[in-house]
Amino acid sequence: QVQLVESGGGLVQAGGSLRLSCVASTRPFSRYDIGWFRQAPGLEREFVAAIRRRDAFTSYADSVKGRFTISSDNAKNTVYLQMNSLKPEDTAVYYCALGRYSSRWSTYDDWGQGTQVTVSS
Repeated sequence: QVQLVESGGGLVQAGGSLRLSCVASTRPFSRYDIGWFRQAPGLEREFVAAIRRRDAFTSYADSVKGRFTISSDNAKNTVYLQMNSLKPEDTAVYYCALGRYSSRWSTYDDWGQGTQVTVSS
């Protein structure tokens, strides 16, 4: 059984920054690839970023490239999503997940409860 907890969300003005954290208490992050997804009100869950365990290769949705950075600290069982130059359209609930590296939510097995990010204009 895994417990995955996101934190770091909140309210920020457009152009600001937030860093989201995700901590796994029952599984080591070193065994899994990590993904970040988000879901805005009325919209489907969408891919944000992922990092591959074996070589730390990363991928990003086109909408966040150059603004967001995913990273993982295996010693702390923590994954981060650094979000810069935030836009109102980034407003969503953000979820971290453990599973297989991809941009599809179906390849991830364990999910956190989500953390709300709200970006005001």
